[in-house]
Amino acid sequence: MTQNTDYIVRATAAGGQIRAFAATTRDLVEEARRRHNTSPVATAALGRLLTAGVMMGSMMKNDTDVLTLQINGDGPLGGITVTADSQGNVKGYVQNPDVILPPKNGKLDVGGAVGIGLLTVIKDMGLKEPYSGQTILVTSEIAEDLTYYFANSEQVPSSVGLGVLMEKDNTVKCAGGFIVQLMPFAEEKVISRLEENVGKITSVTKLLEEGYTPQQLLSDLTEGLDLEVTDTMPARFYCNCSKERVERAVASIGAKDLQEMIDEGKDIEVKCHFCNTAYNYSVDELKSILKRSRK
Repeated sequence: MTQNTDYIVRATAAGGQIRAFAATTRDLVEEARRRHNTSPVATAALGRLLTAGVMMGSMMKNDTDVLTLQINGDGPLGGITVTADSQGNVKGYVQNPDVILPPKNGKLDVGGAVGIGLLTVIKDMGLKEPYSGQTILVTSEIAEDLTYYFANSEQVPSSVGLGVLMEKDNTVKCAGGFIVQLMPFAEEKVISRLEENVGKITSVTKLLEEGYTPQQLLSDLTEGLDLEVTDTMPARFYCNCSKERVERAVASIGAKDLQEMIDEGKDIEVKCHFCNTAYNYSVDELKSILKRSRK
């Protein structure tokens, strides 16, 4: 695969005692930035969660499984929502895309933009009830919050690293990350070696800027632990919205509100939250939606 194509690498190490994921996500984060016209700090926050989402989505087994990550903080960004499937497709949005904050320690202040709040992970695996886990945000920088979530909600000791680096013109220069997890039967020497390796990685963005691939990230993380790549898959920003799907949302507002829109005699525009695509409905289309909803 070429360097500038987003993809996920899935691997194991130490004979299956470690499972590991890494991804480059520059193109998909840039696509999200372009669609939502996000400020640099909003791009960084959304980009980190999109990167985590696409890797966590790839952990799921079935084609129909859906993962949703929600961050609700009291900072100016409001909430961030990301949805991913098991095939490397991810989409997401941030409540207030135009937040501007001064840098903190020379970096984009994602923690300040997110604020104090909760992380919710919902996995819809076709069972009667979706699995839902919730933890507090420990740093609001997203990677550490997910590390905390895995340890507390799923009882899986993990290390998560995420990074988004912006260009001077506010486009995305590079983005990506990793998730490494210890299996319950991991030996002490494997655990301590992994901890030592993780400790050496101080900045994901620095490595990505140097041109690191997901494989190289995982190589460094599992140095001396026999890395075995199981597969790679492309990753992309993808929204499955359509005029018909959005029409169902329009129909759900109720006959009274629909009638009011029709009486106003104006076409309406409805935007998809996830990808910001606008759909127009003429007065005649609204009339037929109202007619169908009354059946």
